[in-house]
Amino acid sequence: MNPILESERLLFRELLPSDAEAMFEMDSDPEVHLYLGNNPVKSIDEVSDVIENIQWQYETFGLARMAVILKETNEFIGWAGLKRERNLKERGIFYDLGYRFLKRHWGKGYATESAKAFVDYGFTVLNLEKINAYADAANVASCKALEKAGLKNMESFELDGVEEIWYEILNPNIYAEKS
Repeated sequence: MNPILESERLLFRELLPSDAEAMFEMDSDPEVHLYLGNNPVKSIDEVSDVIENIQWQYETFGLARMAVILKETNEFIGWAGLKRERNLKERGIFYDLGYRFLKRHWGKGYATESAKAFVDYGFTVLNLEKINAYADAANVASCKALEKAGLKNMESFELDGVEEIWYEILNPNIYAEKS
């Protein structure tokens, strides 16, 4: 395995076709998709298509979601990372921070640890000016993880009838230099 990044307990590497089974377990779980539109995947082929699209993103943009591997067991526990996004028309192109984990790994601080690692990576390695994220306002755990990673609640907005919170963090290395 060739991780691009690591944190205290986690390794982050490119998602591979061999991750499809674990991703299917995660993304077919209705509880995992509770705040993601309640649309869990129904077949491993859907997951394989997602992985193929993520690999295209690596080649095209140089970044995309990464597999999260637990150092202690070398097990796939979810995905996390930055993604070049344009799915919210009024926001233009932005760099979205996200994460998703198998339910048995919830509540262990992995979302916060991943978010902090990718904020640092985005600013120090990729030299991004800012990083954004958005989360269902009802997903208190995800909102707390983003805030612990330094992202600020900028505003609420509605997306498909759901109240979302828009988060942002500016690169202190760039914005400190401009002041």
